[in-house]
Amino acid sequence: MKTTSKLIKSCLLIFALVFMASCSDDDGDNPIVETDPDIVDLAIATDDLSILVAALQRADLVSAVQADGPFTVFAPTNAAFEAFLQDNNFASLEDVPVDVLTQVLLNHVVEGEFFSSSLSTSYVSSLSTAGPAGANLSLYIDTASGVTINGISDVVTADVDASNGVVHIVDAVIGLPNIVDHAVANSGLTELVGALTAGGNTTFTDLLSDDTTDFTVFAPVNDAFTAFTNPNGNDLANILSNHVIAGTAAFSTGLSNSYVNTAGTNADGDFLSLYINTDSGVTLNGVSDVAIADIVATNGVIHAVTAVIDVPTVVTFAVADPNFSTLVAALTDLTPATDFAEILSRTEGGNGDGIDPDFTVFAPTNAAFDDLASIPEEGLLTEVLLHHVVAGANVRSGDLTDGIMAGTLEGDDITINLPGTGDNIADVTDGSGVDDIGIVAVDVQAGNGVIHVLNKVMIPNTSN
Repeated sequence: MKTTSKLIKSCLLIFALVFMASCSDDDGDNPIVETDPDIVDLAIATDDLSILVAALQRADLVSAVQADGPFTVFAPTNAAFEAFLQDNNFASLEDVPVDVLTQVLLNHVVEGEFFSSSLSTSYVSSLSTAGPAGANLSLYIDTASGVTINGISDVVTADVDASNGVVHIVDAVIGLPNIVDHAVANSGLTELVGALTAGGNTTFTDLLSDDTTDFTVFAPVNDAFTAFTNPNGNDLANILSNHVIAGTAAFSTGLSNSYVNTAGTNADGDFLSLYINTDSGVTLNGVSDVAIADIVATNGVIHAVTAVIDVPTVVTFAVADPNFSTLVAALTDLTPATDFAEILSRTEGGNGDGIDPDFTVFAPTNAAFDDLASIPEEGLLTEVLLHHVVAGANVRSGDLTDGIMAGTLEGDDITINLPGTGDNIADVTDGSGVDDIGIVAVDVQAGNGVIHVLNKVMIPNTSN
């Protein structure tokens, strides 16, 4: 029995040695370990990816794509590259500037290994840093019918496995998208694109294709346009302009509770304000929430939003800004006999009460109301609130001069002195003669007027 056991062990040892020898290199020193080729090796071994290989070599990206990763690479075919060169008037690959070629190639590479089964309709970031301030460009993956990238490039061969990731072969080169390209690619923004281009209009597409400046676009999704009835009959082009911030790419990480100017204007051509609130997500003018943030294009960033942002009234900002919550209560719940909300929401006069827009509103903050010994009863409070409104004029900070006097709806004048003392932009003397009231923020611009922020409540002359 022991002899049999020794014989079996000897046979197993001989078998193992033979197996190792058969798996060794020619010298018999190092066992051969079979591994998947890396992404570059796969491309080199695929005849239809030869231009891609040449492009990677010209852009000096071979070693980058051979790194550990893992990466997901959308690899354009030779025909795709030939079409790209022709469409962009390049005679050959050598005519493409290396910096452009580098960013185009990196826009086909995503960090992480994503097989087709794990792809869904969504945005991912590519390795291209052609976005504002070197931000990574977004890729829009649409899986509604196969896999399409940025609306232009379809996956024709999926899930080619490599040692450092996965390759999907595509039928078109994915260019560097601007804001318009991203809007057109996303099927959830078709209503916006239709509104932007209605009647053959190219104003917005020309503007948002400009690569000499950056833009932030708050893009309403299709459901938002379906729900919007334009209750005030505002010009659609101006409404759309009110979704665009020109001159900056505002990423979600840089947003805070603040006012910014949009490309929309009032009747005088003053740029409209937009109130951004980041207390819970990102909300705009109190009515529209950011649903998808930071869609990065070469000339800016898009945030998809849940509602159309109409041209604001002065009431819009009072309601949207939590710093004015006491003022809103005073204008509504505490003064039910006067419909301040209706009055200050007007965009046209003619109601027979002699009160016409535009309005200049001096708006006290919550802290300003807190400084009062108590909030007056309705009759006096109504007069106090009317003392904060100048009707018939959109008086911006640039229109103010030292000593200027303005008549309020209550009847008493207020006097404004420039420059202000301390942190005040300007000092205000109210109808009762109190002169330590400060304007602390200016030019919150609505379609029917402008708001300047006060640090104290103004009191009219109650003896006249």
